[in-house]
Parts: sequence; structure tokens; C-alpha cells
Amino acid sequence: MSVTFSGPDGKPRCHWCAAAPELLAYHDREWGFPVDDDFRLFEKLCLEGFQAGLSWRTILAKRENFRAAFHGFDYNRIARFTQDDVARLLQDEGIVRHRGKIEAVINNAQRAIELANSEGSLAAYFWQFEPAPGELAAPQTASTSAGSIALSKVLKKQGWKFVGPTTMYAFMQAMGLVNDHAEGCIVRSEVDDSRRRFRAPGFG
Repeated sequence: MSVTFSGPDGKPRCHWCAAAPELLAYHDREWGFPVDDDFRLFEKLCLEGFQAGLSWRTILAKRENFRAAFHGFDYNRIARFTQDDVARLLQDEGIVRHRGKIEAVINNAQRAIELANSEGSLAAYFWQFEPAPGELAAPQTASTSAGSIALSKVLKKQGWKFVGPTTMYAFMQAMGLVNDHAEGCIVRSEVDDSRRRFRAPGFG
């Protein structure tokens, strides 16, 4: 199967976004573009955890519900959640009602505060794991990397949950630490340009 398909404008894109309009929009506007906002980074880590055993399309369809339920993924607020909040979330039909995953978000919020306090920000820490170009496999041929394995290992040691190497690689793909758009995809060059600007002095 080809790794690209012709989008509605006739231009090639990664094949995985062909299944639904919402996936196409996510692919074109978000996936792979570099992110240095701590709350967005934390959100993606949480949503990747909720995705375990499900599809990203399912999670994406519920994303606004997740944002409402978890206060925009402000980990400072989530860290104070109690068992009453867990019970409330288990009744929320708009999200994935899985006790282990909900409790992992609360735990990870507490770990995020610790990490931000020690490193300055989540972004400053996570971007240390951006791989060098020579370390990358061909686009969309790998489900883990040396960087995702290393990041998973250190986060687990710090007490984070639902942060396995595959989950961390998906996080790195989505947040722009890796440009995994297929060769020939029209968005690949846009992501490359965005990553160059991201590294430029004074960015942000």
C-alpha cells in the first residue's frame, strides 16, 4: 500500500489521514508541527495514554470533552483531583471511562509539576530527546526509537504511568520532535520549515 494518498485538493498526504475529514484536518494543521506549550505537551501525553487499545480517531472525536473534563489539561489543577473527581469522571460519557487511565492522568499531573519545577518547563525537558537526523528511521517505518525508549525509561523511573516507548514515539511524532510525514506528503516540507523556525534564536 502506498504511504500517501491524494487529498481532496489532489495533493499527496500521509495515507493514515484518509479515513476521515477530522483526521485530514489534524494531519494538515497539527501533526508533526513543533510544540513548546507545556499544557499542550501534557495533554498529548494524557491522550496517548487514553488511546492505548483504541484508535486516535476515537480519542480525537472526544478531545474537546477531555479538555473540558480535565480543565484544559492544566496539570496544576489536575494534580489536586481527589477520588470524588475520579468518580465524577467515571460517569462522564464524553470521555474514555477507564479508572486506571484517569488515575494515571492525576498521577502524571503531579509528576509534571515536579518535572517543571526541576527542569524549568516540560518543553525544556522533552525537547532534549529530539533525535539527531542520522538516528531516524525512514518515515513511518518505526513504532519506537532510541529517543522514545530513553524518554519512556526516565519518565517511568520518575513515577509516570502509561508512558511506554511506543506511546512516547507517537507523542514525539505528534509534537514535532520527529518529522514522520511520508516522503512526498505536502505537509512534510511545512513541518520542516516550522521546525527550523522553532530552533531559530528568539522563537516564541
